[in-house]
Amino acid sequence: MNVSDLSAPPRGQGVLIPLLLALLVFVGLPALLAGFDRGYFYQIANLALIFVLLSASMHLVTGVAGLLHLGHAAFYGVGAYTAALLSTKFGLGFTATLPLSGLVAALIAFLVALPTMRLVSIYFAVATLAIGQMLYLVMLNWVELTKGPNGIIVTKGLELFGFSLSGRLATYYTVAAVVTLCVLAIGRLSHSYYGNALRSIREDDQCADAMGVSTARLKMEAFTLSAFFAGVAGSLWAHMTGYISPGDFKFSESILILAMVVVGGLGSLPGAVIGALLLILLPEGLRAFGDFRNIMVGLVMFLSILLLPKGLLGEVSALQLARRQLGAAWRNTVKGEGIGWR
Repeated sequence: MNVSDLSAPPRGQGVLIPLLLALLVFVGLPALLAGFDRGYFYQIANLALIFVLLSASMHLVTGVAGLLHLGHAAFYGVGAYTAALLSTKFGLGFTATLPLSGLVAALIAFLVALPTMRLVSIYFAVATLAIGQMLYLVMLNWVELTKGPNGIIVTKGLELFGFSLSGRLATYYTVAAVVTLCVLAIGRLSHSYYGNALRSIREDDQCADAMGVSTARLKMEAFTLSAFFAGVAGSLWAHMTGYISPGDFKFSESILILAMVVVGGLGSLPGAVIGALLLILLPEGLRAFGDFRNIMVGLVMFLSILLLPKGLLGEVSALQLARRQLGAAWRNTVKGEGIGWR
């Protein structure tokens, strides 16, 4: 046995945190919601999960690639309107509209990114702000297609290959499963050679370009992938609520999503998840304070940024946690207990 084995985590610790999180999301929280048995709490849980996906998708483009994106809510809206229109005009169900919503949002993101990807710093941020506002105005004013400010009633709820998932618990499990799969995919992208290439752009895009990294292509891919997952979140929102309107996708929503990533920790996927849960659940927990709750939430955001400039769970802390977990899993499953690192 090597000396390093004395400090190795116990067998199975490498999967302990993911297992506990899975038990919390798919066992603990549903049991708690069933105990309350109120539709309001189910709606809050589903809303929090959808914003977890939005925050995670923003993490990919802003936290990993380093692109300040101020129009993310617009692609969230594109996904929602795609799902609503495909459902009401063509009779497609959730199973079909979910991937199509993501693909349409990704296609529009690709088209609008073509002339903007060579912009840097604040110029790119202003460009994404303009793109977001243009898409919002299209939703608001193209009355023949989007019904304008009246919004669209989505006739079909959540279903899976023709089987209705309209119950509260079934809806929660559907949203939780889709969000979990998407967040796992984003995490795999973030912690791979591809994610490292994106980080090189974030740290110094000119140096990365000099080393042969195709910076413009990688920025476009990150922007497009981020829009795809935002479109998926929009489809979940449309089918879950049964009604959408342009007011759901205003600029303020983009700022809220960006705040989730910043408060949680730029570059940290666990931080993005924690930030989303904090900024969605905290206002609901402070509802008893009435109008003062918004001041209190703003104060929490201000203090977190002032006292924790790297966020609640910064990128370095998250990467160290991931390495410990993956290292323990590798030792336990491949090398076996007691063999240690060579």
